[in-house]
Amino acid sequence: MKKYRIAAIPGDGIGPECMKATQMVLKALLKDKNYTLEFQEYYAGDEYKIKTGTALPKETIQGVKEADATLFVAVGNTAKEVIIPLRQMFNCYANLRPAKAYPGVKAFKPDLDIMIVRENTECLYKMVGYQGLDWGVNLRIITKEASERIAKYAFEWSKKNNRKKVTAVHKANVLDFTDNIFLEATRKIASEYPEIKYDEVIVDACAMKLILSPENFDVIVTTNMFGDILSDEVAGLVGGLGMAPSGNIGDKIAIFEPVHGSAPDIAGKNIANPTATILSAIMMLEWLGEKESATQLDKAVMMVLKEGTNITPDLGGKASTNEMALEIIKKL
Repeated sequence: MKKYRIAAIPGDGIGPECMKATQMVLKALLKDKNYTLEFQEYYAGDEYKIKTGTALPKETIQGVKEADATLFVAVGNTAKEVIIPLRQMFNCYANLRPAKAYPGVKAFKPDLDIMIVRENTECLYKMVGYQGLDWGVNLRIITKEASERIAKYAFEWSKKNNRKKVTAVHKANVLDFTDNIFLEATRKIASEYPEIKYDEVIVDACAMKLILSPENFDVIVTTNMFGDILSDEVAGLVGGLGMAPSGNIGDKIAIFEPVHGSAPDIAGKNIANPTATILSAIMMLEWLGEKESATQLDKAVMMVLKEGTNITPDLGGKASTNEMALEIIKKL
């Protein structure tokens, strides 16, 4: 029987609750499968930093390195000390952030299905800057190599998933030194995929059009900060951050995480929506090559959401985190 080693990083706030619910669901899913998921838990985040002085210990870094995949839930104020360094040190250059409308969940449009492919290793998130007494500078770093790589990933993903259009989002009219490099790269890669329609939209116009006509978008490829902001916007179109999964994908290492944060205001109340973490686990299963299991779990989640009787308060229900997980298990 095949065994996958999974590094589990619950983190802060609602992280442990969502991790527990997701592991319950995955354990049920594996009952009749020819593989297992062996979870090893690691520490990271605000609480761990308070106790030890560091937010990301060496043991956690080594655990991610040795695992077949990582499931990460949430940290609070130490995000720039945890998830951003992990993305960069393991070269997880593609951040996949899907926004999909599920039946039973209030969405802006019922058939909305957008994939944001976000460059994940540079831009302002390179964390290069300076600060004086009353001034500060953060450097925006964009390279041809990273831009071509993310564009290639976006077009390859579109081809494999039968998507018809890729939109490059930029601000080259103002950030000309950086975004012209990004656009030159995306245009070059787009020319290699004539079967896929390619267009370009300035980021502020894109933000407006996502509200007015989201059906005109299919796959969006963009730089790090723009992708971060726009992915939160499209999450709002499909039910909120509780419905927003993501994957940080590299050539050899991948870290899967819900887009939401640690939500300290509801931590410990057992009312957090586990869907985003479960959907992230579905992305993890797909990446591991267990597509049949991913489809099975996705259908079970869809059934629970469609029925709407055992869902968490943010979705309009009264179920607890664990109760929603148990309902998904029943559907499995």
